[in-house]
Amino acid sequence: MKRLFSILAITGMVAFGTTNATTIANTNTAVTTVNTTQETAEEGAAAEETLGFHQELKKRFIEGGAGFMGIVLLCLILGLAIAIERIIFLNLSTTNTKKLTQSVEDALSSGGVEAAKEVCRNTKGPIASIYYQGLDRTDEGIEAAEKAVVAYGGVQMGQLEKNVSWISLFIALAPMLGFMGTVIGMIQAFDKIEAAGDMQPSLVAGGIKVALLTTVFGLIVAIILQIFYNYIIAKIDSIVNDMEDASITLMDLLIRNKK
Repeated sequence: MKRLFSILAITGMVAFGTTNATTIANTNTAVTTVNTTQETAEEGAAAEETLGFHQELKKRFIEGGAGFMGIVLLCLILGLAIAIERIIFLNLSTTNTKKLTQSVEDALSSGGVEAAKEVCRNTKGPIASIYYQGLDRTDEGIEAAEKAVVAYGGVQMGQLEKNVSWISLFIALAPMLGFMGTVIGMIQAFDKIEAAGDMQPSLVAGGIKVALLTTVFGLIVAIILQIFYNYIIAKIDSIVNDMEDASITLMDLLIRNKK
């Protein structure tokens, strides 16, 4: 009898231990599954955050309509191309005026006008070109040299401002196209309402969304180009001021050299 009770007790202990082990294993499996699901969700969210901006931008651009959005994008591309070209040209046109003036003055003192002209030929930029034109007319008198400097200064200023007006055109054109897209989107929305004979939000939402998207993108393009435009204008003003100061300095040098 005691042996029977012992066998039953051992059997019960083994069965209880197996049940507990199964329960623990199932619990661990469930926890692992939940953790894996959470990790997958977190990875998906991280991937969505990483690609979210570009995907959202592409999505909104397509929703805005290929017609007006394509024209607005073309304004941005052309405006940036012209702006970058002007920035490179203006940076190459920037000259150390003090160093150039000192070199010309030293050349005039040591080698005369021809030596000063050689210094100007070896220096890039509008200021060196103005100096060369003034020095080239010194044999005709100070007044002729001054007229040459003024005339060639106007030519150089025109080259600095070349194509800048196109940037201002794109700045004005981009938001105007956006507003036109807004008007067309609102017209489409009202056409849908008229056709349906009922004022439902779903009918109006699409047209209004297109209208707002074209406006937003047009304003964004105008803001970007306006920043570049202001920088270019400031750079041109700086170079022009240096040209005017250099012209006055050149006239003083020529007068002193004549004496």
